Amino acid sequence: MAAVPSLTTARLLLRPFHLSDAPNIQQLAGAEEVAAGTFFPHPYEDGMAEQWIVDQEQAHESGTAVSFAITLADHATFIGSISLDIVSIHQHARLGYWLGVPYWNHGYGTEAVGAVLHYGFMQLNLHRIYSPHFQGNAASGRVLQKVGMTYEGRMREHYVRFGRPVDLELYGMLKREFMERT
Repeated sequence: MAAVPSLTTARLLLRPFHLSDAPNIQQLAGAEEVAAGTFFPHPYEDGMAEQWIVDQEQAHESGTAVSFAITLADHATFIGSISLDIVSIHQHARLGYWLGVPYWNHGYGTEAVGAVLHYGFMQLNLHRIYSPHFQGNAASGRVLQKVGMTYEGRMREHYVRFGRPVDLELYGMLKREFMERT
């Protein structure tokens, strides 16, 4: 598979991960608020970020995922991650993303998701992209609504997080819907 490209938006640079990102990942993903909305462990132990970066590279090499470090374009500050978990035979991908708490409520999530939807549909030629979020994470739902994804339903008590069952809210978009919006 080709190298992970860099994607640019008005305020962001989405780029391949580097091992030098590990301390920033550990710091930002280690926040309990971030862990609560993701599958990241809490606490986020030393060495986990480095292993996660290696895992992302291996998934990309096998053609099953593409992951981007989200950075501010003006000074390349690392603020989070966004990825597509790809199932080529079905021409679809699961979109996942997270941002560090200091970068919430600035529109960065919406901007990054829009860029990755464009990449997934136009460069990877995916037919469908979907994105789940935990029911208590209303901000993620708003991001997915803003980019035009359709609410598809709730999977009740689908996961256990911090010892409690949590519902999963599911959004999706088809390539033709994306094309109608652009």
